[in-house]
Amino acid sequence: MRSSHWSPMKPLRRAALLAFLACSATASAAPPKTPSKKPTPAASAKQEETVLAKDVRVRRIAPGVWLHVTEAGGDWAGITANGLLVEDGDASILVDTGWKPEHAKALLAWAKDTLHRPVRAALVTHFHIDRTGGIPTLDAQGIPVHAREDTARRAKAEGNPVPQQRLSDAQDFGPLSVFFPGAGHSPDNLVVMHPASGILYGGCFIKDATAKGLGNLDDADVAAWPASLKREREHFPDARIIVPGHEQPGGTELLDHTEALLKKKASN
Repeated sequence: MRSSHWSPMKPLRRAALLAFLACSATASAAPPKTPSKKPTPAASAKQEETVLAKDVRVRRIAPGVWLHVTEAGGDWAGITANGLLVEDGDASILVDTGWKPEHAKALLAWAKDTLHRPVRAALVTHFHIDRTGGIPTLDAQGIPVHAREDTARRAKAEGNPVPQQRLSDAQDFGPLSVFFPGAGHSPDNLVVMHPASGILYGGCFIKDATAKGLGNLDDADVAAWPASLKREREHFPDARIIVPGHEQPGGTELLDHTEALLKKKASN
């Protein structure tokens, strides 16, 4: 009998080998999987934003801290301004009041009816209308609005709504800490820290990351501003999230950016 090297196992091995080669070729031809793209902070913020009116919106930026954004009309049409709504137990505190009474009305209603923490007090960081415009609504509802004496005096002289309660240059205010670092964007500008979250609300004293200049300088003290910024850094060294008066929050690079803009202005 002629010997043969064939055995019943050989076709099975050949089939398995072919199957393996086919799978390997398919795997090689398939494009590599890319990890799912995480949403950018800006995209996440947009998704979480709540629209209260066509010109008023809010979004949560830390536990117990909400950013409110209001949009101007009239001479300042299209310009948005930031402020905070900060939870304080079963109530909340409003920091800056929007451009006009209707903005404050929407914010107060949302805090009461949706957040279930009605505003018990407010403070304004300087005398300009993007900070003080909503004061008449708070006055009408018996909610005290606090500011430095200089802010009240300047608001009255400007014909803007006037806060009736007073703040010192450095004090705690519920869960917040307020500080007057010195003149900058305006002679009276306060900054506000929420120590529990590391959020520093710089208002118009701090510029956003996209700012190409220092903004409205009608009431600014550009010469004093750098030293004021240094005092702010020293007073609140633990700030991690910075909220400017306009546009998007960022990190401590916003302080560096503001300082760089001041140096550029001084060199011109």
